[in-house]
Amino acid sequence: MKKIYLYIILFISQAGFSQSPYPQDYFRNPLDVTLVLSGTFAELRSNHFHSGLDIKTQQRTGLDVFAAAKGYVSRIKISHFGYGKALYITHPNGYVTVYAHLEKFAPVIENYIKDKQYEKESYEIEVFPSPEELPISSNEIVAFSGNSGSSGGPHLHFEIRDNEERPINPMLFGIDIKDTRQPVVTAIYAYPQDRKSHVNGIKTRKELRLIPNNNGDYNVEPIEAYGTIGFGVVSYDQQDLASNKNGVSNIQTLFNGNKNFEMDFKRFSFDETKHLNRYIDFEIFKTKKSRVQKLFAQPGNTLSMLNDVSDEGYIHVEDSTSSVYKIRIQDFQGNESWVNIPIQGKKAKEKLEQYDLKPNYYVQADETLRLEDKNISVLFAKNTFYDNFYIDFAVSSDTLTLHKDVVPLMKNCTISFNIENYSEEDKSKLFIAKLYGYYKKPYYVKTTRQGDFLTARTKSLGTFTLASDTTSPTIKPVNFQDGKWLSKSKNIKLKIDDDLSGISNYRATINGKWVLMEYDYKKDTLTYTFEDDVISETENNLKVIVIDNIGNSSTFEATFFRK
Repeated sequence: MKKIYLYIILFISQAGFSQSPYPQDYFRNPLDVTLVLSGTFAELRSNHFHSGLDIKTQQRTGLDVFAAAKGYVSRIKISHFGYGKALYITHPNGYVTVYAHLEKFAPVIENYIKDKQYEKESYEIEVFPSPEELPISSNEIVAFSGNSGSSGGPHLHFEIRDNEERPINPMLFGIDIKDTRQPVVTAIYAYPQDRKSHVNGIKTRKELRLIPNNNGDYNVEPIEAYGTIGFGVVSYDQQDLASNKNGVSNIQTLFNGNKNFEMDFKRFSFDETKHLNRYIDFEIFKTKKSRVQKLFAQPGNTLSMLNDVSDEGYIHVEDSTSSVYKIRIQDFQGNESWVNIPIQGKKAKEKLEQYDLKPNYYVQADETLRLEDKNISVLFAKNTFYDNFYIDFAVSSDTLTLHKDVVPLMKNCTISFNIENYSEEDKSKLFIAKLYGYYKKPYYVKTTRQGDFLTARTKSLGTFTLASDTTSPTIKPVNFQDGKWLSKSKNIKLKIDDDLSGISNYRATINGKWVLMEYDYKKDTLTYTFEDDVISETENNLKVIVIDNIGNSSTFEATFFRK
């Protein structure tokens, strides 16, 4: 009878889910290939939920990208990082489709944006054309797929956003992906919520023994528990035509047959995506690279994807009771996996507890805190953290130990170094760096100087230090030599690199005229394409200036000939 009741609850829930309020068959597939995904909507990424579908492009670039429906180009953004080359189309029904990591745009759009880049003398650009400037018809080719920006390999990032700029799962609009496989569960954790609660006698987070069943579901070895308990799950989904481990679509929990938590990955806003670090177990992610989804809502977790959360998703286990906690994990096509956790209520024996020594500084999350020692200070604005906690703060010479990077921040903190004891020559080369890895390699943190103070803003804890960059960037030709003819060449390519603080800016001219060079930071290359038709002379003088983040600069000059 309980099983029948349970399925009635889920049937009602699924019936509401299946009646989509989104227009079906309005948007076409943006590629003319079988859609295979390397990334799903709202899957867990570093510091954010994924806002679209990553569609594979057969391990190559240059595939035709089609407008999903008629409309007009309402935004074009080109950047070295992030989405790289991205196109936004607004449609008559109010939705906006986004196409990112492009190689280039269709000719009319390409010419339009290049004119703007030359006018601004900048590769990175963002423009908002009027509805009359770049109208788009149905099935029109608008771009070609690529690997630009922070893409890790050739693919098309595709989004559908509503009129409030909220990304929505494109599969809700009828875009179909073949998937007959159940989600996979790899770990289950229990989280006693206070010192009176326990799981198997443990009062802190505990991983539970997960037992796979032959039908794709899972059991957890029966546990003894008492008090207020939360659970967490590590899971992924795989589509039929790909081996990628992607995100799931929906997670629900039931305690003794009553639904008490749901995470529905349909839609979110960019303003809330930062709270992913509250939703996951951030410490486990930082130490084990595993994303545990906490199936309870802690203070500060205001995600709109949460539904039907009862008692914040926690369960309350009494002494001498038998209970069952169930987790249902579902992908978009309705394939599901269940996790069954039998619970025997048993109050633990009281025992004298040993507490770890805590650092000397205490963070009150809703208050501003300033920490200072010797030449270094740190400022935390109120509501930088989700919780109150003891923070480790120590200064040794020019190195700051600011806890471990296992606590999520909602906003940046400010780190300041007093550099008055350095010479003027040395001051100009200093920057604030974060140390990573076993060998404590320094990585540049955006640093500003005001008088004798260097300041950096960061959204992570860890170890920081002063570093000095006295070496200028390097510039080397890749496909040409000084004084040679380039009549048959399609482009000029240079390799640029900086060994410490990184590339900040560059500028290229031919015969004194600014030319558009595309910077690919993944390959450390600058490329100018002759099809821009900027030059007409036979003898041409190329000049490229590259500046690093500290201000060190290098200049490369060469002469080439072209008919």
